[in-house]
Amino acid sequence: MHTSDFDYQLPPELIAQTPAVARTASRMLVINRRTGTRVHRGVADLGEYLRAGDALVLNDTRVIPARLLGRRVDTGGQVEVFLLERLDATRWEALYRAAGRGREGLRLSLADGHITGVVERVLGAGRVCVVLDANGGPLDDALAAHGGVPVPPYIHRAVEASPLQALDRERYQTVYARVPGAVAAPTAGLHFSEDLLAALGGQGVRIAKITLHVGPGTFKPVKAEQIEAHTMEEERYDVSAEAAETIREARAAGGRVVAVGSTSVRTLETVAKARGAVVADAGRSGLFIYPPYAFRAVDVMLTNFHLPRSTLLMMVSAFAAAAQGGAAQAGIGLVQRAYAEAIASRYRFYSYGDCMLLL
Repeated sequence: MHTSDFDYQLPPELIAQTPAVARTASRMLVINRRTGTRVHRGVADLGEYLRAGDALVLNDTRVIPARLLGRRVDTGGQVEVFLLERLDATRWEALYRAAGRGREGLRLSLADGHITGVVERVLGAGRVCVVLDANGGPLDDALAAHGGVPVPPYIHRAVEASPLQALDRERYQTVYARVPGAVAAPTAGLHFSEDLLAALGGQGVRIAKITLHVGPGTFKPVKAEQIEAHTMEEERYDVSAEAAETIREARAAGGRVVAVGSTSVRTLETVAKARGAVVADAGRSGLFIYPPYAFRAVDVMLTNFHLPRSTLLMMVSAFAAAAQGGAAQAGIGLVQRAYAEAIASRYRFYSYGDCMLLL
């Protein structure tokens, strides 16, 4: 299948630069995957499409303040250290961005001197292992106070502090974020407020929380001409026994599994493919979902609008195709028509944008 099958043209002004005034104020395009019908609603209307006994699956990963700006101690040259994954109390795998290459032993002054770093190893592909120190103080506190919010590159922010960056600290995080480890938000979850979750629970919707730490691969473009040649970056996941039991009970009672976001879909399908069902499990997922794909765990999907040629758009197309008898082109066409309608209706796109509900 060609990567170009998943291309589309988006007017730049539709890329949302700020979140909606309220989390539940975003628009929601509701799509029946079998009939192709589309209805324009809002996130606040989600409860009308869920039933008592359904299991709403949320990704409770927490975005870390991953962006550290600073200078090389030896030359004073500017550097950016973008944290990817914590290896132990002080060591991180990180992206090193500077005019020159990183080298072992290179000392860094980061976050206006609040954090120091030493490159322990060069890992290749722009990645290093860096040892961080908060001048003897608690490193987590220093990162929380002085690290930058890793909003994606299509959200434009000034380097210096600004009210928008302060807003990002609150709004580029789900209200149920719990486990630190993501470098990008599971953006479909940004639409939920505590009140909406309470209302859904009040109508009998079960809540299950799983964890997948979103990595930089979520923004990695598919460069291969044939999508089958693309390799996904692995991401860490954890499905607790409690979450697995909630999902099992919902299914046994005839309820649906409603996945919030591509990360929840990927986690559930990873476990179901490996274990035959959603059970307690933890590991790393490199699952690449593209049409046609036989979904084993997910019945309904809430997701934002995604970049052209992205693995996320391919997953959504696969989910649409699954309700069209697995016909890849039918699913791709359904999603293309939905995206065209969203563009014509001036929906807001990407991380801070509106969403679609696929039934």
